[in-house]
Amino acid sequence: MQITDLRSDTVTKPTPEMLQAMFAAPVGDDVYGEDPTINQLEEKAAAMFGLEAGLFCPSGTMTNQIAIKVHTQPLTEVICDVSAHIYQYEGGGIAFNSGASMALVHGTRGKMTPTQVEAHIRPLDNVHYPETKLVALENTCNRGGGNFYTIEEIAAISEVCKRHDLALHLDGARVFNALVASGDDAKAYGNYFDSISVCLSKGLGAPVGSVLLGSKDFIKRARRVRKVLGGGMRQAGYLAAACIYALENNIERLQEDHRKAKAMEQALLQADYVESVFPVETNIIIFKLNEKYTDAAFVAALAKEGIKASSFGPQMVRFVTHLDVTEEMLQHTISVLKALNQKEVEV
Repeated sequence: MQITDLRSDTVTKPTPEMLQAMFAAPVGDDVYGEDPTINQLEEKAAAMFGLEAGLFCPSGTMTNQIAIKVHTQPLTEVICDVSAHIYQYEGGGIAFNSGASMALVHGTRGKMTPTQVEAHIRPLDNVHYPETKLVALENTCNRGGGNFYTIEEIAAISEVCKRHDLALHLDGARVFNALVASGDDAKAYGNYFDSISVCLSKGLGAPVGSVLLGSKDFIKRARRVRKVLGGGMRQAGYLAAACIYALENNIERLQEDHRKAKAMEQALLQADYVESVFPVETNIIIFKLNEKYTDAAFVAALAKEGIKASSFGPQMVRFVTHLDVTEEMLQHTISVLKALNQKEVEV
């Protein structure tokens, strides 16, 4: 049976062309700064986003945690949406690594407004509160169903941060999905963010890797934190080569993932077992089941048809499209979703 894996866009496998680029990569010792392929990736990514320097790391969690560590000190606070990855899915790392607290904003599908951000800034003259130091945005918003900030919305939040002398960080786990969907220019991000985490192992299809971007001074300090966290990877240019290939070949094709996600959305909107679907804007589909099925039973029913999906909370299910989801897989998934209208799922 052919397996259609919709659990996440992290499940992608390198293509033969990507593997060829990896095998051909010149490498050196990155901790000494001597891996030419890593250096090329860091420079390329920084230039794309209008920032001075980059730092290659094994994961987006590491790039986020390094950035937060550099931007904050113990007794300070980070403002983010309550659904943000840095709060929900990074193991309490902000408390463990940085000794900072978090001010949680209840935004709309993962997005905060400038007014909400400003309302959560602590008064500096009150010793009862931690000192606000950092605002963190996520683009796209995972738990928001791939919702994204436009450059205009980013600019407005950046203005609040500048007015209050706060740093602004971007968890760009799926930032290229946001850029492709919005048509915004990546280089403009450098005007607003003090640091950006760019993940390359999701929709772009690299097997491993994220790049942290910022000023030269910021990256110099970040490199020290990466070393402490065990992120010095030596001859990791083989991995960086896959990331370079992804940046050069797999950005525009994200539109295909978005198209497939919209097709699945349409099938779900017509299903009698679906209560609601988050509006699909990029490659993430989150939907709520009605009382006909539990999320566990529904995911199990899909598995019997060769489709892997994720339970995403009570009665919630998530699909994520990616470059390994073929047109045939898309049509099979839609057929299964339609067929489930006609029968009860066996619990």
